[in-house]
Order: sequence, then structure tokens, then C-alpha cells
Amino acid sequence: MDINILFIGDIVGKGGRRTVRKLAPELRREFNCAFCVANGENAASGAGISAKCATELSEACDVITTGDHVWDQKCFENEIKQFKNVLRPANFHAAQPGRGWGIFRVPVCGEIGVINLCGKIFMRESANCPFETAVAILREIPKTVKTVIVDFHTEATSEIAAMAHFLDGKVSAVIGTHTHVQTADGKVLSGGTAFISDVGMVGAEYSVLGRTVESVMQKFTSGMPTRLPVEEKGIRLDAVVITCDSATGKAKKIVPISRMNTEN
Repeated sequence: MDINILFIGDIVGKGGRRTVRKLAPELRREFNCAFCVANGENAASGAGISAKCATELSEACDVITTGDHVWDQKCFENEIKQFKNVLRPANFHAAQPGRGWGIFRVPVCGEIGVINLCGKIFMRESANCPFETAVAILREIPKTVKTVIVDFHTEATSEIAAMAHFLDGKVSAVIGTHTHVQTADGKVLSGGTAFISDVGMVGAEYSVLGRTVESVMQKFTSGMPTRLPVEEKGIRLDAVVITCDSATGKAKKIVPISRMNTEN
């Protein structure tokens, strides 16, 4: 039996959260998606995530992944403990709170594994090797769990592409997040792993990665520290739908999606 999984890109600010709550249920119905993963690390005013944001997003999403900004909001290191469906990068130091992967029950297919990893190139050099971490986690996931989705939160397309080929045939999908720009390289690799360098964002169409255009231009042209407010109107949702064979975990196709929220 085939299963469709909706994976939503980095959610930026209040407008992004509002758009996910509106459009994710519609997309799940349209594409008959039994499971939804979304990256929420920019959900709280564009920097990090809070308990309030996680609660809102959990209304529409089964799992919320994060990235290098996971601890930007004060107190979330304590709040994350109350959310079984919120992940932080698995290759962060083991002393950090939360967990980096999980197995989630899905009525139509049994169980789905989700792994959250953070890249090292141009990012957190202090993070452990994501490749070694992925191998270690896959040893722990029961063989009965066939469908496994990886959110690899990284800057360099070379690193995410390398991870996809490294895990080809071992997981159902390796989905890139972090750059907020949906790439045109979505494909299913020869071993049956779906891949895209970056799924995109849920942020303003007229913006610079979800921030107001004027503030970002000021920062680049002046070289001075500049506050970068989130643009909260005219929100576009970027996502992919991954179709997998639930019996084998192999991906059959990956379909990119971009939808405007016409209500703001």
C-alpha cells in the first residue's frame, strides 16, 4: 500500500504558523496524506520555537523538526520536554534536552520514523558528524519500521546531496531544510530514497527569506547591525509530498508544492 507524506518547509513567524494551520489540512486532504512533518525552528518571530508555537503547529502537523536555531527562544530548553512530537537535531551534544529522532504511530501503515539532523558546513562546527549519527540511529530503529524520513537542516547543497546518496536505500526520504528557498532537484534516487536539497519555507512571497525586504537591504548596504522584522503578510507555503510503499519504505515519487495563503 502506498502512503503519502506531507513535508512542510521552514515556518517563519506568526504568518507562517497561521498559514500552516490553514493550508496543511487542505493539502493533506487534497493529496491524501496520512502524515505531516514540518520544520518549525523559525516559528517564533522568525527565530526559534516556543511551547505556544509548538502547540499551534501540532494542530496541523504530526511532527515538528528544528535546526540550529532551536534554542533561540528563552526557556524552550525546558519546554521541549513536554512535546513528544518536537525534535531537535540528533547530532547535537547528548547533554542537550529533547530528542533527535522518534517513531510515530500512523493508523494506515503502522509506524514512521523521523530523524532530525543538522549540517556542519557553514553552520555549527561543534555539532557531531551527521553521517555517523544517522548510521547510529538507523541501527536503533526496529526493522519493522519501514518508512523513515530525514530532515537534514543544512546550508550547503553539497552536504545534503551527499547525505541523500549516503542513505540511499536505507531511508525513505532525505529532505533539506534551512535555506528557505525551494530547489529544483527533487527526485527519487536509484535505491528508492526521495531527495530535495531544500523544501523551501512558509513565509512571505515578497520578502528576503521571510524578513522584510527594506530591513535586509539596509543591513547589506550599510554593514551595520540591523533588526530584521518578519514580513507577516502575503505568505507562501512550500512543501513536498512524498509517496512511499509502506511495505518496503521505498519512495516512488516526490512532488514539490507552493501555495499562497489568499487570506493574508
